[in-house]
Amino acid sequence: MDSGMVVSEAAPEVKNEIRNEEERLLVAAPDSEVKEIAVLTEFKKKRNQIQVSNVKKPFFYYYNLSKRHIKQYNEVELSALGMAIPTVVTIAEILKRNGLAFQKKLMISSVSLKNGENGKLVMKPKIEIALVNAEKIKNISTAPTSEDS
Repeated sequence: MDSGMVVSEAAPEVKNEIRNEEERLLVAAPDSEVKEIAVLTEFKKKRNQIQVSNVKKPFFYYYNLSKRHIKQYNEVELSALGMAIPTVVTIAEILKRNGLAFQKKLMISSVSLKNGENGKLVMKPKIEIALVNAEKIKNISTAPTSEDS
C-alpha cells in the first residue's frame, strides 16, 4: 500500500472512477483488466483550482468560471504559467474591484519544464492567487459581538 503499486483488482465495468473516501483510482489496463492504484494527494487537482491558459480558452471563460467557483465553493485558486500570468492577475483584480472576492494568498515561483522540441529543461514563472468570497468575509467582520450589545 505504501509503495503506490497495484492495491487490488475491481470489476471490469468500473473504469476511471475516483473514490474520494480512500483516494484510490481505478485504471483500465491495456489487457482489459481494471486495477486500483493509490493516488498521490500532492498531484491531485484541487476542486477549486483553475489552471488558466492564454491560448486554450478566451479570457471571459476563465472569468465566469472563477465567479462560479467563488459562489459555489466560497474560494478559488487561480494558477498560470508564463504568458498566462497577466490573465490571472487581471481576473483577480476585476473580481476584487467588483467586490466579489478578497485575496487570501499570492504565491510566485518558477518551475522547470521539458521543452517539447529538444527536450531541454526550461524555467517558467508560475503564479497562484487564492481568492475567497467577499460576502463571507463581510458576514464574519460585521457579525455582532458580545461587546456590541
